[in-house]
Amino acid sequence: MMSVFLDSITKPSEIKALLSHKFSPKSENKLSHQRTLEADPSKKRCYDFLNMTSRSFAAVIQELDDDLRDAICLFYLVLRGLDTIEDDMTIDLDRKVELLRSFDAIIYQKGWVFNGNGPNEKDRELLVHFDLVIDEFLALKPGFQQVIAKITRLMGNGMADYATGEHRESTSVATIKDFDLYCHYVAGLVGYGLSDLFVASGLEDPSIANDKKLSNSMGLFLQKTNIIRDYREDLDDGRQFWPKEIWGNYANDFGDFIKTSHLEKSRACLSAMVLNVLEHVPDVLDYLSKVKNQSVFNFCAIPQVMAISTLALVFNNLDVYQRNVKIRKGEAVKLIRASTDMENVIAIFREYIQIISEKNETTDPNFLKISMAIGKIEQWITTNIKPSTNPIIKTANYSSIFLPVLVGLIGMLVVQYIKSF
Repeated sequence: MMSVFLDSITKPSEIKALLSHKFSPKSENKLSHQRTLEADPSKKRCYDFLNMTSRSFAAVIQELDDDLRDAICLFYLVLRGLDTIEDDMTIDLDRKVELLRSFDAIIYQKGWVFNGNGPNEKDRELLVHFDLVIDEFLALKPGFQQVIAKITRLMGNGMADYATGEHRESTSVATIKDFDLYCHYVAGLVGYGLSDLFVASGLEDPSIANDKKLSNSMGLFLQKTNIIRDYREDLDDGRQFWPKEIWGNYANDFGDFIKTSHLEKSRACLSAMVLNVLEHVPDVLDYLSKVKNQSVFNFCAIPQVMAISTLALVFNNLDVYQRNVKIRKGEAVKLIRASTDMENVIAIFREYIQIISEKNETTDPNFLKISMAIGKIEQWITTNIKPSTNPIIKTANYSSIFLPVLVGLIGMLVVQYIKSF
């Protein structure tokens, strides 16, 4: 814990957030959750698996209202089990495809377990004891079960199609269309499912699930940001998720970006990848603006503000090619505590968009396009969000990014003018 405080020693607001987080009382939802687990050992075991596979996601799930909390926990564990099969390169392809295509039926089979993962697969224990997950899944309301089974079927078949197609075993991605499709299978469908679960719980209006593009973008924004951040880890493991349609403009081989002789092209490729992700931001903000329930809003907003902070960190940061870079724990806690309403979320997005703008260099071949993407984000905010009257909300200082935004807006006008001929 001391190292966490030392990392934020020059950031008083982060130190304050860490102390507040450590000593603040537990929420009523968290207390209710703990009481439930004390009375239900089987359910507690599922939440132990949730903490084991993703501590950060587990924390936000446990703050949800009661019925929805369990449904999303099981949704996550089912998809994590599916993903553990898809990721494991030691499983025979025919067997893997069989499991992926039938997993939506497997989750209804009491007693089913799987011990066929390789010994080094990090989440193999989840599948070894998957019968516990199935028991809790079968205890959910039928409406929740139907949503989880539907998304499991779509995702499993999508993963199977991907594994047996041109990009065998998900080790490479050729086009931006492929990139979007892969991210849709592994993350966009999660956005679909979460929206449907929010509606099934009765906490959100059915309209939240109607616009599939917005739900898809919620997943793609997170997944693509993680794919950029995980470049070196994926390279070392023999995987390639950056689309060749982008990186092929800057290198002959995907591994060239780690070379010191390749710095400028590596920097330009990274900005092109970030540009691709920035295009989802207006959809993300649009989706969040429609969420009504407080616990659902917090659940949705926290991963998104983490993603925009991570995107600002990786932009123009060549350390991405050498190691997995992460935001400070103090910064993360500060974001979590601030993500309580739309005004705060807008302020956070503006703060990190400002950082991206400041790091956007005129020598970068993607400078104009990034400026245009930033201009579109600001245009969405000014069109859809009323100016804040809350003096506590931090407002970004836009004097430092006025020129990039102006250039972006001019660029948009030029493009529209050319298209008019």
